[in-house]
Amino acid sequence: MKQNIIHIALVVDDYDEAIDFYVNKLNFELIEDTYQPEQDKRWVVVAPPNSHGTTLLLAKASKPEQRGFIGNQAGGRVFLFLNTDDFWRDYERMTSIGIEFIRQPQQQDYGTVAVFKDLYGNLWDLLELNPSHPMSYRFS
Repeated sequence: MKQNIIHIALVVDDYDEAIDFYVNKLNFELIEDTYQPEQDKRWVVVAPPNSHGTTLLLAKASKPEQRGFIGNQAGGRVFLFLNTDDFWRDYERMTSIGIEFIRQPQQQDYGTVAVFKDLYGNLWDLLELNPSHPMSYRFS
């Protein structure tokens, strides 16, 4: 049996501002942006560059009860983990364009990590796993 998590839905306030952030600031690729007239919404999928795994489905809040989850999908915990092949390259680029890091870089047993906020306040780990980490083989 083979299964994969293909998308993680991320509740956003506006499709275009979310696309701008993920594509122009995080350098993600816009995989799909398709209007769905039957639901009057867009199917917007982005992914980190050269990624072959899980993608983000940017899902615009369409009901009042969904708006409260924009920027707080995990109750203030780190929600998403962006693994990189060069932590310092990405950290320097991200700080130079104003991405806010709320925890500065640290060396941990599993690799180098810092916590940043996306445009809505969701918390992310930027990390580079050590080669000996059990998950590192999946990203090489």
